[in-house]
Amino acid sequence: MVFRLPDDIVFPDPHLAESDGLLAVGGDLSPERLILAYSYGIFPWYGYKQCDQILWYCPQERFVIYPNEIHISHSMRNLINKNTYTVTINKAFDKVIENCSQLRINHPNAWLGPHMIKAYTTLYKMGHALSVEVWEKNNLVGGLYGVCSGKIFCGESMFSLKPNTSKLALIYFALTINQTKTFKLIDCQMETSHLKSMGGKFITLDEYLNTI
Repeated sequence: MVFRLPDDIVFPDPHLAESDGLLAVGGDLSPERLILAYSYGIFPWYGYKQCDQILWYCPQERFVIYPNEIHISHSMRNLINKNTYTVTINKAFDKVIENCSQLRINHPNAWLGPHMIKAYTTLYKMGHALSVEVWEKNNLVGGLYGVCSGKIFCGESMFSLKPNTSKLALIYFALTINQTKTFKLIDCQMETSHLKSMGGKFITLDEYLNTI
């Protein structure tokens, strides 16, 4: 069943989500609620142009990448070796999230609207979110952002203005956190062919929650 959230900042047992991952409806995007949600493996996802309520999801199988298992293809190694781009962390969060939004803004199910941008920017300012940026000289050409929840980095969105620059951001980030041991895994949320080719795989919800 799908739960309606009360005004109090609480969530139902994440194991009770529907088969498509939908767990709850309602609530708000306050930082306190978002931080609690991510600590349970729950995240908001809804088309803001069509839906007047927040939908909260918790897939029972999680598509993740372990940093030490990131796969770097021959073509990506060639791109890295060319040194065409510079990669940074937390140098332009606002620009990254805005680019992620604009690339999908005309889609009828676009989810990264003004309220979401404000909510995640607040988390960033509180130290609970981060961005990775890919630069061609002084131009931002790719990147990603996500939420930090314990030992899990929850990837929210990525963008490329030049071929493969979002992949480059993910590879750089995975290699960095594998070295620093900052996060144990990267939550991709949804399976895609290119994330699968980079080492993405499914784990159970319990494996996921035990990592947090």
